Amino acid sequence: MTNTQRGLAEFLGTFWLVFGGCGSAVFAAAFPEVGIGLAGVSLAFGLTVLTMAYSIGHISGCHLNPAVTIGLWAGGRFAAKDIPLYVIAQVLGAVVAAGLLFVIASGNPDYSLAANGLAANGLADHSPGHYSLQAGLIAEVVLTFFFLLVIMGSTDTRAPAGFAPIAIGLALTLIHLISIPITNTSVNPARSTGPALIVGGWALTQLVWFWVAPIAGGILGGLVYKALGADAKPKPPIEGEAL
Repeated sequence: MTNTQRGLAEFLGTFWLVFGGCGSAVFAAAFPEVGIGLAGVSLAFGLTVLTMAYSIGHISGCHLNPAVTIGLWAGGRFAAKDIPLYVIAQVLGAVVAAGLLFVIASGNPDYSLAANGLAANGLADHSPGHYSLQAGLIAEVVLTFFFLLVIMGSTDTRAPAGFAPIAIGLALTLIHLISIPITNTSVNPARSTGPALIVGGWALTQLVWFWVAPIAGGILGGLVYKALGADAKPKPPIEGEAL
């Protein structure tokens, strides 16, 4: 695959993650009487990753997340020279998706960016459950750490073939079930960046934490899985590697 193809795949995949996940939160979470609630939003995020892993995993690896890309590098699964391409594509996909979500949401006369938000991530006063900065950062590091363990373990050459997207999608669903009340769930700097750029203000001020904590957790996850036991047969840096 060419860099253009891989970058475009990451752009589209991350667009789908933000549009589907954040879109479910904006449009459907509390829809009168038939809202999908936190469980529905959690499932929506998991489904975006599951569907894209099967669709573009063979093209780019379907990272969709700078913390995953950097964590895979730390775990010896990804080449450092390709990190900028992936991160830029992921962030652009998230920003375009967030912008389109805002355009659609604005078509509802009752929608207000200030009042309804755009599923932006927040800490302390901007945490959905008013969890402290420390609590939010710990949650983001721990959850991203385990997300990388699931990704690396399920895509190990010794793991059952073909099931990785299911394990990874369910892991992201579980992560959201745990942490939506704490930070609105990031574990993904690109996912955080898109809505933050639209919301502005406090969301932009806190955005740095949603880069630092997930990337720290991703690096730890990659290093720990590598220490547990690398693949029995080394994989190529990216082509053909699902996540």
